[in-house]
Amino acid sequence: MTQLTRTFAALADDTRLDLVEKLLRRGELPAGTLAAEATISAPAISRHLKVLREAGVIRQRVEGTHRYYSANADALRAVNGWTMDHRAFWASSLDRLDTLLALDPEGEEE
Repeated sequence: MTQLTRTFAALADDTRLDLVEKLLRRGELPAGTLAAEATISAPAISRHLKVLREAGVIRQRVEGTHRYYSANADALRAVNGWTMDHRAFWASSLDRLDTLLALDPEGEEE
């Protein structure tokens, strides 16, 4: 499994994606804060953090008995790079959709 595949697999879960988005918006956060703000149990959050950490999507820093988590910019840059490499596909797909809508703007069949 490639690193990018592991990254996408880790981000495919809604809870894990939410955790990463929170870390992107707010920066490094302690595990306790992530668990306290979640709608699932602390052990469940811990398992999700482990999946993200093992996939390289987030980083963990240990300070005494506390664990701090942050988004791994390198992993997220790889996702961005993959997306940008495939933008021609999306652009041509959207262009085709625009053409179809122009032919039948109401979406009515004949």
